[in-house]
Amino acid sequence: MVVAMVAGLLGLGAARSAEAAAVGAGSYADSLPSGRSLPTGCGSISTNPRQWVTANAPAGAVPTNDWWSSILFKRTDCAYGEPLHAHPISYDTFGDGLGFSYNTTPVISGTATGVGEFHYPYVQDIRVGVAGLSSPDVKVDGWSDWTVTPYWSGGGRTMKATIGHGLPFAYFQVTGGDAQITTSGSPAVWSNSGATIGFTANGHDYVAYAPAGATWSVSGTTIRSSLAGQGFFSVAVLPAGGDRAALASTYGQYAHAHVTGTRVSYSYTPSNSTLTTTYAFTTTARQGSATGTVIALYPHQWNHLTGSTPLTQTYVSARGPMKIVTGTQFRTSMKYTGVLPEVPAVGDSSGADLTTVTNHLNAELANPMDIRGDDTYWTGKGLGRAARIAEIADQLNLTSVRDAALNAIRGRLNDWFTASPGKTSRVFYLNPTWGTLIGYPASYGSDQELNDHHFHYGYFIAAAATLAKFDPNWAKTSQYGGMVDLLIRDANNYDRSDTRFPYLRDFDIYAGHDWASGHGAFGAGNNQESSSEGMNFANALIQWGQATGNTAVRDAGVFIYTTQAAAIKEYWFDVRDQNFPSAFGHSTVGMVWGDGGAYATWFSAEPEMIQGINMLPVTGGHFYLGENPGYVTTNYNELVRNNGGPPTVWQDIIWEFLALGNGDTALSNLRANSGFTPEEGESRAHTFHWIRNLAALGTVDTSVTANHPLAKVFVKNGARTHVASNITGSAITVTFSNGTVLNVPAGRTVTSGAHTWSGGNASGGVNPGPDPSPTPTAGPFAATRHLASGGGLPGTAGTAGNVTLAAANGNHDGTPTNAQVFTATGLTAAYNGGSTTFDLFVDAGTTIANGTQTRVSYDLTGDGSWDRVETYRYFATDPVPGWEHYTQAAGLHSSSGTLGNLSGGRVKVEVWNAIGGGTTTLGVGDRSLVRLPFG
Repeated sequence: MVVAMVAGLLGLGAARSAEAAAVGAGSYADSLPSGRSLPTGCGSISTNPRQWVTANAPAGAVPTNDWWSSILFKRTDCAYGEPLHAHPISYDTFGDGLGFSYNTTPVISGTATGVGEFHYPYVQDIRVGVAGLSSPDVKVDGWSDWTVTPYWSGGGRTMKATIGHGLPFAYFQVTGGDAQITTSGSPAVWSNSGATIGFTANGHDYVAYAPAGATWSVSGTTIRSSLAGQGFFSVAVLPAGGDRAALASTYGQYAHAHVTGTRVSYSYTPSNSTLTTTYAFTTTARQGSATGTVIALYPHQWNHLTGSTPLTQTYVSARGPMKIVTGTQFRTSMKYTGVLPEVPAVGDSSGADLTTVTNHLNAELANPMDIRGDDTYWTGKGLGRAARIAEIADQLNLTSVRDAALNAIRGRLNDWFTASPGKTSRVFYLNPTWGTLIGYPASYGSDQELNDHHFHYGYFIAAAATLAKFDPNWAKTSQYGGMVDLLIRDANNYDRSDTRFPYLRDFDIYAGHDWASGHGAFGAGNNQESSSEGMNFANALIQWGQATGNTAVRDAGVFIYTTQAAAIKEYWFDVRDQNFPSAFGHSTVGMVWGDGGAYATWFSAEPEMIQGINMLPVTGGHFYLGENPGYVTTNYNELVRNNGGPPTVWQDIIWEFLALGNGDTALSNLRANSGFTPEEGESRAHTFHWIRNLAALGTVDTSVTANHPLAKVFVKNGARTHVASNITGSAITVTFSNGTVLNVPAGRTVTSGAHTWSGGNASGGVNPGPDPSPTPTAGPFAATRHLASGGGLPGTAGTAGNVTLAAANGNHDGTPTNAQVFTATGLTAAYNGGSTTFDLFVDAGTTIANGTQTRVSYDLTGDGSWDRVETYRYFATDPVPGWEHYTQAAGLHSSSGTLGNLSGGRVKVEVWNAIGGGTTTLGVGDRSLVRLPFG
C-alpha cells in the first residue's frame, strides 16, 4: 500500500490499464497508461492545476507554456512562482504583493566567439501591495490572450493585479487596507498632486494613480494611499526621455480604464497574400468614462504597424526598443511569403545528378525513417525524414522509394494513433485535468513539464500532411484525420470554442513566437531554443489544412508562421542589428529567454549546434530562413569564426542553410565533403536534392507573392522561377503578384520562368512532362539591371568585376558621399505596383565597422527631376573576407515621391560607405543587380 501511495504521488504506475476512446478509425487512451507520468508541480507531485485558480477563472483547460505559467504550474516555488517577464515590466510575486522591475541595463556573460548570454534580469524597483497583506500563496483569478490576473488573500486583505505583455500599466483592486508601494531605496518624488504621484525608484520613473479625492503620503521607502475608500488604483512605468510630467498626464487619461481583457483576431487574404492581425484591448472604466490604454509594441509588431502613429519615446526591453501607441487596439499587416512540400527538382532531374540522388534514394528503401528512439521526439524526427524522401522520390518518379516511405509513415502513425487496454507505448493519452494530449514514451519533459509539444507533434502532423496528399482517404476524420486534429489542438488549439485545450497553448500571441517550457519556472522566465522546429509545426498546419480542405487550420498555420517568421528575424537573428545589446558580440542566439538570449543550447556548446538548432529540420516550410540572403552569409561566417573553421558536425544542416544565401558555394562544399555524417533527421538524398536545386534556383524572391499558400518565387542572376504546388485532388490555377499564371494539375508541382518543369504525381502514375500552360515572364523591358564597372545599368549581365567604395571617415548616413553611381536612361515600361529590390555584393575584407548604403532614384519621364527617391538603411559589413549580400531587406531609411509608368525615363543607383574607416569592394558585372518594379 505504501508503494502504491508513493507511486500515486509521483504520477507513476498507479493508474488502471488504459482504455481506448475512439476517434474515427484511431483512438487515444482515456486513462493513464501504466508506469507513465503526469504533469507535476511543486515537489514533483502530480497536481490539479485548478487548485491554484480562483472561482472567477475561466472554465476549461488552464494555459501552460506561457510567460506567466510559473505562478500557475508551481513547479519550483510552492507558493508564488518565478519572475514574469511581461515587457516592458518584469514582475515577481511575493506574500505581501507584486514586485516591479524595469531593468534597462543588460548583464552580458561569455565571449563573442564562444558561449555567451545577455539578460535583463529581474532587479526590483518597487513592490506594490496592501498594508498588512500576508498571503500564503498567489492564485490566478483570470487570464486573457496576453494578460493574467494574480490574486492574493491573507491577513484580512485581498489584492488582484492585472498585468500583461505590452502594458506599462499594472491595475489593482484591493480590500482591507491602504494601497502600499515600497521602493528600492528612498523614492525621489518629482510630482505629488492629489491622486497622482510621480517618483523615481532605482533610476526609473513611475507614476501611481489613485481615484479622485485620494492622496498619497511618503514615509521613508513607503508610499501609501487610502484610495478614498474606493479600492482601485494603477501604477505605470514611464519611458526615459522627454517631459515626464507631460507624459504622466497623457498616461493619466487611461489610468482608470483598467484592462480587463485582450484578444487577437487574424485574417489571411490569399488574393494578396496578406495576413492582417488585430490586437484588441477591453477596458473597464473604474472612474470616469475613458476607454483605451497605453500599449508598448515589440519590434516585430511596430515594423508592420498599420493605421497607428507611435509616440516619440520608446521602452527598453530584452527584445529591443518597444514603441508606444494608445487606444483600444492596433493592427499589423504582413506578407505571407508561401511554403512548399519540397524544393522542386529543377536541377537533379536528369544526367549525373539524377543518378546521384537516385542512388541515395534507393539506399533508403529498407529504412526510410531510420528512427533513433521510440519516444515522441525521435519518432517525429524519423517521420519527418521519411516525408522528405517520399516527396523527392515522387518528384523523380521513383515510385518504389516513394511508396516505401509512405508505407513506413502510415504504419507508424497508425500504431501511435491506436490505443488499446494495457498499451503503454506508442500511445496518446488525453488528460482532462491538465487539458493535454500526452504521447508515451514521452521525452524532454513532454509529460511531467508539458514541454515541446509543438516540436514533437509538428513532425507527426507534417508527415500526416504528406500522407494525406497521396492517401486522402487516410486523412478523413472518419479514419485517422481526427487524431491528427487532436495533436494540433493540444499544441496550439485554433478553436476557441473547444475548451478541452487552452487556446494556442505553445504560441505566445503577443510575443509572436512559441515557448517550449510548459512551466516557465526559471529566473530568466520561459525559453525557446529551436525556433525552426516551431516553424515546422506552423508549416505542418498550413500543409495539413490545405491537403484536407480545413481552412481554419490552414489559416491558423499562416498566422503562426508569418508572425513567428517576423519574430525570429528580430529575436533569434536580429537581422536589423538593433535588438541585441551592442556588447553581446553575436549575430544570432541559440535560445531566447524571457529576459534575454543566449548563444547556447540545452545540449551542446558546439557552434554548429548552437546555430544549427534554429535551422532544422530543413523543409519546404523553411524558406523564411533565406529571405535575407545577406544575413545567411553573416550567420554562416559567425559559425566559421566561432568554430575556428568550417563545420565538422551537422554539416548537412549548415550547408542546406547556406544554400539559401549561396547555393553554388553550398553545393561545392557538399561535393568536396561527401563523407559527412548526416544529422539524425536528415538523409543524403534530401541534402543533395535541396542544395543541388537551390544552386539552380538561386535565392528566395519575396517581392513576388501568390494567391495560393503553397507557392514560392526564386531568382538567380535576375531570372525568376515561379513555383506552385497542388496537394489536392483537383487542378488549380495560381496567379502571382507580377501577373505570372501557373495551371497546376492535382498532386503536382509546376515551375515556370528560368526553369520550366512539372513534377510529382500523387496518383502514382507516370510524370507526363512539362505543363504546357505557364505564362512566361520575359518581355522586351529588362526589369533586372546589372551594375556595370563603367557606371552603366544595363539589362544584361557583364563580365565579373569589382569597384571600390571609398572609406567614409565620418558619418554619411543618408547622404551619398564619394558614391559609385550607375545609371540607365531611355527606359519605357509600365509600373507593376511592386517595389524596388536589389542584391549588392559587398566585401569589406577585415575592416571593422564599415556600413554600405544605397540610394535608388527614378526620373519617370527623363525631364531631369527625380520623381521617386529611395534611400535604404546602411548594411553593416562584417570583418570577414568574402562576399556579403546587401538587399532591400535592410529597409528604407527614407523615401519621397511616388512611382508611375516610365516613359523615356532614367534610373540612378548610388552606392557609398555611410560609416567606417576602410574601403569596401562592390562586385559588378554579373554580381550586383537591382530589380525595377516595371514591365
